[in-house]
Amino acid sequence: MPQPDDECPADLEGQPARHGPHPARPRARRRTGAWRTLAAGLAALITGVALAEGLLIATGLVLAGIGVQLLDTRSEGGRGGRRPG
Repeated sequence: MPQPDDECPADLEGQPARHGPHPARPRARRRTGAWRTLAAGLAALITGVALAEGLLIATGLVLAGIGVQLLDTRSEGGRGGRRPG
């Protein structure tokens, strides 16, 4: 015989799993990979300028651009960071 405090599995399907009295906070997006990419790009750029190596300068510019794009908060949501103009 079902007890009054038993919950029907159909009622639980649409609810997120909760283990405590408070709802879970959304996790902050970690950007360590973006910071590392940006730092590596800037290091390559500075080294390329110091050694006058064009390929190293180009690599540094590309890596720095990728790092900045990863840090851009407007790019979340699938739009690629561009706003309709």
